[in-house]
Amino acid sequence: MKQIQWFERKFDFSFEQNIFPSIIERLSGTPIRLKSKIGEIPPELLEPKFEGKWSIKENIGHLTDLEPLWQGRLDDILEGKQYLRSTDLNNTKTDIAQHNQVDIARLLSRFIALREETLHKLDALKEVDIYKTALHPRLEKPMRTMDLFLFVAEHDDHHLSRITAIAANNNK
Repeated sequence: MKQIQWFERKFDFSFEQNIFPSIIERLSGTPIRLKSKIGEIPPELLEPKFEGKWSIKENIGHLTDLEPLWQGRLDDILEGKQYLRSTDLNNTKTDIAQHNQVDIARLLSRFIALREETLHKLDALKEVDIYKTALHPRLEKPMRTMDLFLFVAEHDDHHLSRITAIAANNNK
């Protein structure tokens, strides 16, 4: 089954219930799921590109590359900025980072360390903080803290799904 491209996704943040504890649970589970998934993939399948797109290692590196963006966008919301900081929509950082040259254990530990920093910041929030907003620069929609990290959890899942597809197709 073909997955929709990330930039083609539409997001609806109209819900009012506090689902933030569930979002934090998803975010904290990403490193565990990622380590488990990588443990089942033969090392020779971690670096080949599939369909001209990123390898498994590059997908992991991309998650790592974006973690400081998520942390910065949290700061933007908490500081009352009108817009969330922009990102490079071409993902140049990931393309030039040479993640395939990095040992898989090091890639995973980098991501885990950065995600733990993010989770530490989220754990310090009060309920009022999760409803604060700023405009997302690409979507042109207001995002609450809760929406931002639902977006991050969806992004995590998008790349975990991509890793699964790459492994399955490279293993044929």
